[in-house]
Amino acid sequence: MSEATVKTGHPKGLWVLFGTEMWERFNFYGMRAILTLFMVNSLMMKEEEASIIYGGFLGLCYLTPMLGGFISDRFFGNRNCILLGGTMMAIGQLMLFFSASIFGTNLGLANTLMWTALGIIVFGNGFFKPNISSMVGSLYPKQEKSKLDTAFTIFYMGINIGAFLGQFICPFVGDVNNEVLQADGTTQMIRDIHAFKWGFLAAGLAMIIGTAVFFFLKNKYVVTPEGKPIGGLPSGNDSSDYEEGESQKAHFTMGSIATAIGIFISVFFAFNYFTEGDNIVKVYIYPIIYASGIALAALILLDKTLTKVETQRIWVIYIMSFFIIFFWAAFEQAGSSLTFIADNQTDRHFFGWNMPPSMVQIFNGLFVVMFAFPFSILWDKLRAKNREPLSTVKQSIGLFLIAVSYFIIAHNVKDLGNTGLLAIKWLILLYLIQTFAELCLSPIGLSLVGKLSPKRFASLAYGVFFISNAAGYALSGTLGSILPATGDKFKKATELGIDLQGVLDKSITPTAEQLKLLADNQISDHYPVFAGFQIESLYDFFMVFVVLCGIAAAILFALTPFIKKMMHGIR
Repeated sequence: MSEATVKTGHPKGLWVLFGTEMWERFNFYGMRAILTLFMVNSLMMKEEEASIIYGGFLGLCYLTPMLGGFISDRFFGNRNCILLGGTMMAIGQLMLFFSASIFGTNLGLANTLMWTALGIIVFGNGFFKPNISSMVGSLYPKQEKSKLDTAFTIFYMGINIGAFLGQFICPFVGDVNNEVLQADGTTQMIRDIHAFKWGFLAAGLAMIIGTAVFFFLKNKYVVTPEGKPIGGLPSGNDSSDYEEGESQKAHFTMGSIATAIGIFISVFFAFNYFTEGDNIVKVYIYPIIYASGIALAALILLDKTLTKVETQRIWVIYIMSFFIIFFWAAFEQAGSSLTFIADNQTDRHFFGWNMPPSMVQIFNGLFVVMFAFPFSILWDKLRAKNREPLSTVKQSIGLFLIAVSYFIIAHNVKDLGNTGLLAIKWLILLYLIQTFAELCLSPIGLSLVGKLSPKRFASLAYGVFFISNAAGYALSGTLGSILPATGDKFKKATELGIDLQGVLDKSITPTAEQLKLLADNQISDHYPVFAGFQIESLYDFFMVFVVLCGIAAAILFALTPFIKKMMHGIR
């Protein structure tokens, strides 16, 4: 690599990691697009249950990077963990394919395969996710760390090209509606519940391609400017890999490990105690996610080699990670509540084409592909003029935009009633605004971790950052489960001879037979409740996100002067 290329361009290794991550995101987002619809329509789960499982699954996917980062830093290295994780995720997707192939004849085995597949994908993601992000940061020598914001924006575009392709192809082949002739001579669109398998198969093939790309190109391109391989076994690191005066090895005492375990147990039981219901994911998995994140984050702070500056910079990572929880809790409604709304109470005709409900979320990936480079150029120009906002300000703007997107959608569902349909243009606008929010917040957060974390904690620090995703996804599952009844539920209840509105308002008392009919048709007989407030309409539901993200944006913006001091010159 030439001296000029090192100074003015990006290393070729960035594009190898770009391609690897692109195919992995195809795999992940493609599967994500159809997962909840598969659970509801093929495995006969309630929407509330599917949302909670979805949130728990995504949360665990971003909890296990803590483990994957630790194993990489101590034992396997980045490269081996990426190959192991990619292989595991491909196997998991193929197991989902088999689950979607046999549910019609063996529902019990199909459920077992689904749970097993999700577990394998969870751990595969844990090995893959923090290590590929860490390698992006390692491509740049310390004198070029200012390029990381641009590098991660480019890398993030790869993520979203993959997401776009996955969210198009997997729903196209897996979320299929066929026109069926009815007895009265009319036609009706009926979902082919056996088509989901093809979506999972497409996701699995994409993961195989991504793993192969990395395997065959890593040795030639994923190297330092001097040609030294990046991401090998930890024993291969030398003093030149570290900042001047930086400790090369973390030091966890038995006391610090015992303290972290105590924190985990205490936090787990606290969340478990205050969690209502009997859903195993909600009662046990969510508390494990929250407790693991807090305990493992504390473990880093208990390391004896941390300097005062390093400690304060790590605290900045934790503060930023906390506020990102609210972003992901709102953003990840795309795969649960927003998909159910698109399925049940949205006019999805887009230029004459009735778009599959799982494909509506494709606009996010499309908009990121369109706007990632303009945002990258914007930050570069502002940086050149010394007017680039601090990372905390960028993230505050992102949270504010999320609040604005939900306020707009809340206004447009306010008068829909039980039979009106939301125009698809409002969901498209929501995804456009949320894309701008994402480009302000998420890739900048990745870049900040790369600049703030000590090298000996590189992958583990990314794991801590991803734990905020885990907590956000867990919260997204909780919030997605409070989605009130949509128009299809009222229509079905009417066909059953039940006044659902009267049942919900408690103006009529349903019989035991009517309650059973509602339960058998996956219809709730009561309004959901969140934080003591009854959610009676879609307007109430969306305003929850407006309030949460709006308050988070204001607090983070107010904390900016204090966080700036703790960053010690890093922007």
